[in-house]
Amino acid sequence: MFRSKEVGRSKRPLPEVPIPDWAAGHPAWLRLEDQLGWYDRKSVKTQKWYKRFKVVQISLAVSIPVLSHLPGTLAIWVISVAGASIAILEGVQHLNQFATLWVSYRCTAEWLKHEKFLFLAEAGPYKGLNHRQMLVLLAERVEQLVSTEHAKWINETSRSLKKPEGEEPRAA
Repeated sequence: MFRSKEVGRSKRPLPEVPIPDWAAGHPAWLRLEDQLGWYDRKSVKTQKWYKRFKVVQISLAVSIPVLSHLPGTLAIWVISVAGASIAILEGVQHLNQFATLWVSYRCTAEWLKHEKFLFLAEAGPYKGLNHRQMLVLLAERVEQLVSTEHAKWINETSRSLKKPEGEEPRAA
């Protein structure tokens, strides 16, 4: 069952939202729950990675002026390693697209939550439909979103892997 930890800015938990028996074991409902959980977990995970990388990068960048006061060649080496580490972290962050994925996953999870509440309230596109029609519509709407998200991911991945125009592949 779905519970929100907060309502607005207050710390009052929402009451349990009962899942109708006619929906609980249906593939459309199970898919919604599965995808909502997946996107929520992935959003949290990518957000944590993004913030970890940024905190380390900021810490290294801020430490460079302080490290410059180290004696002689030690300062040169330590500052060089700090600068190189910042560049490596930024490259890995860019390669993994933590910030972009965090936002994308969070948007999708929130859309799925929205869909879930509309379904449970028999509101919006579900208003006036019988239970079978509601489940069919839920399946269609969830699959449409998931396939759209998958297509966006494929486009982003293939675009980031493409070589710039005019660049010839190198022989091995």
